[in-house]
Amino acid sequence: MDNIEKCLTESCDMPRQTDGQSVAGKSTNAPRDVSKSRFHAVMEAAAHSGLLGEKSKRIGGRISPALLEQAKNHTGIMTDTDLIEFALATVALDDDFGRTFRETRGTVDPDLKLGF
Repeated sequence: MDNIEKCLTESCDMPRQTDGQSVAGKSTNAPRDVSKSRFHAVMEAAAHSGLLGEKSKRIGGRISPALLEQAKNHTGIMTDTDLIEFALATVALDDDFGRTFRETRGTVDPDLKLGF
């Protein structure tokens, strides 16, 4: 069972960095870890949507080490696999709220009584 499956079925013990330490062990500004509840919510929604089924696809690519380190610092997720899976799940589940919100701006009748 990998870390993500364990997090969904048991307590969430994702590998996380400690405050003030970067992936390379250098001192950083306080990293903003993804909360366990946010991580769990994203991964639970991905599982519920059927996005976390069989793990038979392998991806590879070259990325900037600074990008990888910043993403790990920002999320607190230390393993590349878990970070990639969380990032892909976040993108795949995006509901494009901002665009929808902008498109509906001004569509509510200004005379509508909202009760406050």
